[in-house]
Amino acid sequence: MKRIFLSLVVISTILLVAAATFGLNIGDARSLDTSAQSRVSMHMLVGLGALTFATLVHAICLTYFMGTGRWIEETSNAYSLEPSWYDRTQRLKYRTVGGMVLCVLLLISVGAFGAVADPATSMSLDGTLGMTSAQIHFFVAGLTVLTNILTNVTQFVAISRNSVLVDGVLAEVCRIREDRGLPV
Repeated sequence: MKRIFLSLVVISTILLVAAATFGLNIGDARSLDTSAQSRVSMHMLVGLGALTFATLVHAICLTYFMGTGRWIEETSNAYSLEPSWYDRTQRLKYRTVGGMVLCVLLLISVGAFGAVADPATSMSLDGTLGMTSAQIHFFVAGLTVLTNILTNVTQFVAISRNSVLVDGVLAEVCRIREDRGLPV
């Protein structure tokens, strides 16, 4: 899972950075020039794809912890293993949940602030915090990318540690089965 997760994180980060880069290269979004509007469309499409993919990566991490946690719990019960195996995997999972929730909220927020920053909308936050709507969107986008990267690092470390736990439970089960003369 570590390699798969790392690959997904790299793709997610590239997409988020690409969306930010397209956004920075728009120029005047109010211009009716077709090239400027094309850049706006590209930023919006890549941005929506990046937000969706980044959310998917967090969902995959949560699903991994739910699945392995359930497997460790059931295996521990079936083989009368120490409850510490399950307790450790639960602690790892819950260390990542807060970051995941924060990232998903920021991902939704950056999309919402992007919609407000669109000159085609009647909404505006200009003057809020002394910034324009586009500046607020840019600030939230930067915060989102940074938070997402930090959370992904935390998730990767937790997945790595959880993999060691899964291997430990599997080794313990193999030892018990061998002691009982059961096939391994």
